[in-house]
Amino acid sequence: MSRPERLKDWWQGQGWRDDSGDTSIQMAIVFPFVLLATVAVIQASMWYYARQIALTAAREGLTAARSYQSSPADGAAQARNVLGRTAGDSLRSYSVVVGSDGQRVRVQVSGTAMSMIPGVSGLQVTQSASGPVERWTVPGE
Repeated sequence: MSRPERLKDWWQGQGWRDDSGDTSIQMAIVFPFVLLATVAVIQASMWYYARQIALTAAREGLTAARSYQSSPADGAAQARNVLGRTAGDSLRSYSVVVGSDGQRVRVQVSGTAMSMIPGVSGLQVTQSASGPVERWTVPGE
């Protein structure tokens, strides 16, 4: 067979007969890694979203707790209200802890982010916010 005939056979698909099954084997090796990377990105996104929910609840609770003539209980109630409206399944088993020393208030929200990985209960999320308590002061004192 002359060189032009061999090239013609190769262009017509005759030269690919030796590679049968290679693509399937390559996909069987590569696909699990692609799937794992996709699940990891989705899991990281869910964890980040749960952190943002907890931080929003902590900030809203802080705003309520540090307001003039408010109590730490008001902040805890506001944080739980925000969590009740926004957490859904994204942040489960959440808890709110509010502490105050009379000068500053700190609101801490903890919970568990939803997990995509079977057998893993979820990643822990803890966010807090703190600030000074608003109080009446006399100028010059």
